[in-house]
Amino acid sequence: MRYFVTGATGFIGGHLARELVKRGHQVSAIVRTPDKANDLRALGIEIHKGDITDRASLVEPMRGADGVFHVAAWYKVGAKDKHVAEEINVEGTRNVLEVMRDLKIPKGVYTSTVAVYSDTHGEAVNESYFYEGEHLSEYDRTKWLAHYRVAMPMMRDGLPLVIVLPGVVYGKDDPSGLGNAMRSYLQGKLPMLPQKTAFAWAHVDDVVQGHILAMERGTIGESYIIAGEVKTYIEAMKLAEKISGVPLTRLSAPPALFLLMSKLAKPFDEWLPDGYSSEGLRVVAGVTYIGSNEKAKQRLGYTPRSLEEGLREVLPYEMDKLGIKR
Repeated sequence: MRYFVTGATGFIGGHLARELVKRGHQVSAIVRTPDKANDLRALGIEIHKGDITDRASLVEPMRGADGVFHVAAWYKVGAKDKHVAEEINVEGTRNVLEVMRDLKIPKGVYTSTVAVYSDTHGEAVNESYFYEGEHLSEYDRTKWLAHYRVAMPMMRDGLPLVIVLPGVVYGKDDPSGLGNAMRSYLQGKLPMLPQKTAFAWAHVDDVVQGHILAMERGTIGESYIIAGEVKTYIEAMKLAEKISGVPLTRLSAPPALFLLMSKLAKPFDEWLPDGYSSEGLRVVAGVTYIGSNEKAKQRLGYTPRSLEEGLREVLPYEMDKLGIKR
């Protein structure tokens, strides 16, 4: 099979493109800077210069594909510069899906996120849940627009699309704020833990498995949460301490304190690191981004590993890279 992948130089998209090649598929990808994709080209992936915000650049690389994986997104929670978020997450998604429609590609998988459900207040919601209200971050807001104002209407109009919704994704060399926080912990630089904050933690390889299962077995017009095990942030970090042996800070703070810090930080956002900006603090103030993966398990055969199993793979790798003795 020949697949077109967006976001192939990103975290999830890169793992997905490599796994597709490993399984014997042909892969075509667009990248803004082809010179930065030499490792992908070395695997036999067709690299084309392009960008999802440039509709014309999508046409020839996508033409003739058996399927499309649209993974690319702007994901910078707490970032100071947010002006491109809507252009990439909303209009970029519209471009990809419209070109897919015009070229009559047989099937597509769009990567949404459980963040479209916002704070679930401790409930592991399913695919029927709908949230409409204020959003905690610009990422949440623009992914909500892409999901509900672009992808779903096009599916209802007949686009052969499946939507997958990962939760928090972790893995080796995770470039996200979560990955940076894990490395800060390993270096003894994590100052405080947020109480009550919880995520559905999925290893990046399991999220890739969920994407491929959605392409191969997913029902067109359906959505599947491909999140992992639900753990609070503190529970996850205690697991990390158990595995790594690196002492964990015992300082923790309730949601109200993080919200207060968020308000106090707002005038200084321009100078603060992303994780300590008003938005960065707000999204961990007792928030729960959690969803149930039962539908994906039952209908796709999705089998994510436990968080402990995943951390036992990731933490030694990160420690070795950081030069931390085990």
